[in-house]
Order: sequence, then C-alpha cells, then structure tokens
Amino acid sequence: MTVTSALLAFAVVAALMTLVPGVDTALILRSAVTRSRIDALVAALGICSGVFVWGIVAAAGASAVLAASHLAYQLLTYAGAAYLIFLGGQMIYRSLRRKEVAATQVVVATSRWKAFGTGLVTNLLNPKIGVFYIAAIPQFTPADANALLMGIALSTVHVVLTLAWAGVLILGASLAGKWLSTPKAVTWMDRITGTVLVGSGLKVALSRP
Repeated sequence: MTVTSALLAFAVVAALMTLVPGVDTALILRSAVTRSRIDALVAALGICSGVFVWGIVAAAGASAVLAASHLAYQLLTYAGAAYLIFLGGQMIYRSLRRKEVAATQVVVATSRWKAFGTGLVTNLLNPKIGVFYIAAIPQFTPADANALLMGIALSTVHVVLTLAWAGVLILGASLAGKWLSTPKAVTWMDRITGTVLVGSGLKVALSRP
C-alpha cells in the first residue's frame, strides 16, 4: 500500500462518516439558519479543529490511554454526553420561551467565537473519534511511512471532506434562506437541533465502549 492509495481508501471511509447526519450537521445548519453563512463556516472550522486534534493525538499515541483505560474512556464519554445534553436542553428551553409573535428578526444565539468553541468542544469530548483514529491510523499507514505524519495527513483529509460537506449544507441553507430565516423556522430549528443534541448525549451516555 502506497501513501496515495492509503489516503484515497481512508477518504472513502471518512466521507461515509461525514455524510451521516449527526451533531456536527445539526450545529452547522443551525448556525447557517440563525446566524449567517460565515458563522456556520466558523462552527465548521471548530468541528474540524476538534477532528484534527484527535487525529494528531491518536497518531502520537497519547489517546491509546482511552483504548487501554476503561475509566478514562468512561469519564470522557460522560463529560461529552453531559455537554451535549446541556447544550441541547438550553436550545430547547430558549425556543420554548421565545415569543414568535414578537420576534421581528433572526435571534442572535451565539457569538462566532462561541460557535467555534461549541464545534471544537463537542468533538474534543467525543472519545469515539479518538478511538476511530487509533483503529484507522495503523490500518491506513504503509509500513515505511511515519505514523505521526500519516496521522496528520489522514486528519487533513477528514478536515477537507468535513469542510466540503459544510459548504454543501451552508449553500443549501442559503438557497432556502427566505423561508428558514423566519422567526417560526428559527424557533423550530432550535428545537430540532436541541433534540438532536440531547438524543446524541443520551446515546453517548448509554453506549458501551
């Protein structure tokens, strides 16, 4: 296996992971609808930063602790689950309190820095990404390649695919912007996103390593 063929094979796997709807997709769409395309892109950059950090950490071998230590894995899992449930519950609570008849403009839910931080922390608190890279790096690293450099390369491929998918989501939200930017649509987007986050948090909390 050459480096090129390894990267192409990994791109297929990473693409499938990226296309599966989940927390990242919900966060990007919500930012695009309630804020702007730039804010959605910032959120996507936060998500990609988290993915890239996990890739480097896994390649360096530090995240092997998660695979070896059941306690470390569980602690990080519960921290991530609690964060998702808190974030989703907060969105649902705010959407229920929002008076749609009085709303005349799109609600500014978060700053751009907070959008970036949310995407970053959501991924950093997901140990399954680290475990995924622990499993993927040996499988997609040629015998004569440097594991750390290969981990960085694989992470870069994942980041590029994530940004490309984010661009598609943002474009789709922009095309439907006139309808999606109404106060009622924004309220329901918060409720749907909040429900996705809470559901994902519960799924993570109840999952078994």
